[in-house]
Amino acid sequence: MPVQIPDDTDFSSFKDQCENHDGWTARYNKGSVTVWCRDEECKTVQKLKMRIVCKDVTAETLYDVLHDTSYRKKWDSNMIDTHDIGRLTVNADVGYYSWKCPSPLKNRDFVTMRSWLPLGKDYLIINYSVKHPQYPPKKDYVRGVSLLTGYLIQSNGTNSSTLYYLTQVDPKGSLPKWVVNRVSQFVAPKAMKKIYKACLKYPDWKRKHNPNLKPWMYPEQNTLPCINVADLMIQRADSLENIDESTLNEEKQVQHHSDDEET
Repeated sequence: MPVQIPDDTDFSSFKDQCENHDGWTARYNKGSVTVWCRDEECKTVQKLKMRIVCKDVTAETLYDVLHDTSYRKKWDSNMIDTHDIGRLTVNADVGYYSWKCPSPLKNRDFVTMRSWLPLGKDYLIINYSVKHPQYPPKKDYVRGVSLLTGYLIQSNGTNSSTLYYLTQVDPKGSLPKWVVNRVSQFVAPKAMKKIYKACLKYPDWKRKHNPNLKPWMYPEQNTLPCINVADLMIQRADSLENIDESTLNEEKQVQHHSDDEET
C-alpha cells in the first residue's frame, strides 16, 4: 500500500480520539496521570491512551522535547537507538527507533513516518510504520508495527500543559497477559512521568546544546536527505514474522519490576 502523508483531517481525527473517552477503560488514575485501555477485535493489537498534566512546563517545551532526538538519549532509558532517516516534507520525516523490552521478551524496533502540526494552541505529532528499502528487519529485533501512535499537547495557560499519548501497536507476538497488565499499570505511567521530568530539565540543557537549532520549528535548518514518498510502503503486520512469547514467565522480572517503581 502506498504511503499517505497525514492531512488536516487525519490530525483532527487523532485529536478526537485523544479527547473522547467513550469505549475506553481507565486502568490507572493516580495524581496527574491517567491510563486508558481499549480492546480491539484483534487481540494482538494493544491500544493505550495516556494523559498527564504538566505543571511548570509550557506546551512549546513539551513539543521541543518530543522532537529533540539528541535530548531523548538523555532521558529515555528504554531506548536502544533512535535517529532520523530522511525528510519527506517540511513537517514529515522517517525515523528509526529501537527499545528494550522487559526480559525475557525480545527487543522491538520500528521504522515510522512521523508528521507534526501546530494547531492553534495545540501541537500534534503522529506516526505509523512504513517500509524503507534500507531498513529491513534485523535478526536481533522483532520488528513491531505502529498502526497509529502520537501526541496531543494542549496549553493550559502561561506555564502549564497537558500531554496525551495514544498508541495502537502490533508488537508482532503473542504476549503473555502479565506484559499487557504491566504496561498499563506500571510502564505507561512511568513513561509519562519520565517525559514530564525531562521537560523540567530541558530548558537548561538546551541553552548549552545548540539552543537555536530546532529544525521541527525552522525547516530551513533541516539537513536530512530528502526521501521520495513513492519509495516507501506501509508496513503491514501480516508480512512480518510473528513471535510467540505467551508462555514466558514473569518471575524473572521481580527485581526489574521493582526498579520500574521509581517515581
